[in-house]
Order: sequence, then C-alpha cells, then structure tokens
Amino acid sequence: RSLARRHQHLSTEITELDDLLQPLIAAINPDLLEANGVGADTAGQLLVTAGENHDRLTREAAFAMLCGVAPIPASSGKTTRHRLNRGGDRQANAALYRVVLSRLRWDPRTREYMQRRTKEGMSKKEIIRCLKRYVARELYQLITANALEPAA
Repeated sequence: RSLARRHQHLSTEITELDDLLQPLIAAINPDLLEANGVGADTAGQLLVTAGENHDRLTREAAFAMLCGVAPIPASSGKTTRHRLNRGGDRQANAALYRVVLSRLRWDPRTREYMQRRTKEGMSKKEIIRCLKRYVARELYQLITANALEPAA
C-alpha cells in the first residue's frame, strides 16, 4: 500500500510540474511546442541544452554535436557508413529520440522516409540516427529564431 501511495503522490507531483512547465515553454518559445512530436518536456530539455547563450551555437552542426546526433564516420575498406555518436548531452539526445519515435508513429512523411531507406538497405538504427539529425536541424532553426534578448 505504501508503494501505491508513493506512486500516486509522485504521479500527482509530475502532473503539477507539467502544468507549470507548459506555460513557461510557451512564453519562451511557442514555435518549438508547435513542432510535430515535441512536447513540453522535450522542448524544455532542448532549451536547457541550447542555453541562454545562442551565440555559442554558430551552426546547426554545432547544435547536433551538442546533442550527440552528429554523424561520426565508421567506414572501413569498401564500406562507407556512419555510426551513432555517444558524446554530447545524453538527455537532449533522448529528447530527440522521443521526437523521432513520435514522428515514426504519427507523421506520414517520416514513415515514407523510413520505408524508402529500408528499401535502400539501411538498418532501423541507422535510419533513426539520420532522423535524429534531421530533427536536430529543424529544431535548431526554431530555437535560434526565437532567441530571447538578454536581461538588462
């Protein structure tokens, strides 16, 4: 019973914190919340990863490296391929992964991309790596386009 009560208490606390987080994210960057597959928790994590100083993110490739979704060459011999980056902010990488899974489930364009790349011989892991990179590129544009002015 005590475990069930603890679960109920924590579930209530999560709901309350989510209700507080939603308006904060909407005030900081409402366009980010409107992106397909991005919720308040994902948007919050990506904003924390990007930080207040958007000047340090000179290109979307820097943001991708920061999130750990930049491709790393892993070619040998006649095989040309890239591997998953194990560096960067793991929480931001997990947030992008959640966006990709959501889009694979609900977005027709992403599903078509998955089918096309599967026919080309790519594994599901490689396809998800590519999709995370595309999502990082898209969300970088939304994050930096709505950069806040520094407080005086």
